[in-house]
Amino acid sequence: MNVVTLSSADVRKVANWPLVIEAIREGHRLPKADIGDTFVHAGNKTMLVRSAYIEGLAAGVKAATVVPDNPNRGEPLPSIHAQIMLFDSATGELSALVDGTEVTAWKTAGDSALGSALLSRPDARSLLMVGAGSMAEPLVRAHLSVRPELAEIVLYNRSTPRVERLADALSDLKQSVRIASDLDDAVGEADIICCATMTSEPVLKGALVRPGAHVDLVGAYRADMREADDDLHHRASWFVDSFDTTLDHIGELKTPLLEGIIERDAVLGDLHDLVSGSAHRTDADQITVFKNGGGAHLDIMVSAALVAAQTFETS
Repeated sequence: MNVVTLSSADVRKVANWPLVIEAIREGHRLPKADIGDTFVHAGNKTMLVRSAYIEGLAAGVKAATVVPDNPNRGEPLPSIHAQIMLFDSATGELSALVDGTEVTAWKTAGDSALGSALLSRPDARSLLMVGAGSMAEPLVRAHLSVRPELAEIVLYNRSTPRVERLADALSDLKQSVRIASDLDDAVGEADIICCATMTSEPVLKGALVRPGAHVDLVGAYRADMREADDDLHHRASWFVDSFDTTLDHIGELKTPLLEGIIERDAVLGDLHDLVSGSAHRTDADQITVFKNGGGAHLDIMVSAALVAAQTFETS
């Protein structure tokens, strides 16, 4: 079997939001993935080895490092570095090597965008982006791809220079883009709130979220990390991309579960349920929350679609 190799440049050449989001949607019409994860921590640095098998699609492994301080170096580096290996689901042969750093950005943002497409109100008009790290720009663009009628993008970050750079990067958008000086005020005015921070302490106050809003939580990926407080659990309906990667591994849900703030049935569905329609928004005033936990199964779905697109382009 010929092994297909996709560099970061190859991924950027063939990737687009409709392709990525549809790959994740269609992947959740297949049998549920078998998932295995290993996390190694060294201070605030994390090494992840995430593996998954999706019957009828592929098996895969992603090895990644997360170093939050990288963007602040004298010569800034991405906070995430990764590589993905795909294996044929039938024979187990290595079929592709894909740049995981690039795929991670597309996959993570596409995951959140699909959650928004299935849960946020179609009449949403404002998006608040909390955080100005490397994921902020792709998250804004992915959300806009499923809610193009959004009229205003509001940006908030504790560091002014970083949020100003983000605003400059989004200057090509037709939507109004502005920087908020007060997070609490911005939360109360937003129809869709996307949070992608490295915080361990909640920054999003659930009591301030307006009725009917949709909240997309991306940043917390460890057991000691949370972006939203307990009030959001009390007021909102919660959904996840995968039960296997969120409930017992990420503080956003693990901590409230351990403390008895919520029970496991408080999480109403995952992407399999949302894609099938067995879980959904039930009324216009319902506050919905989608916890983006990631996982190698999503990397496999997106990487397989990118390999197919690359193969088609070169055939």
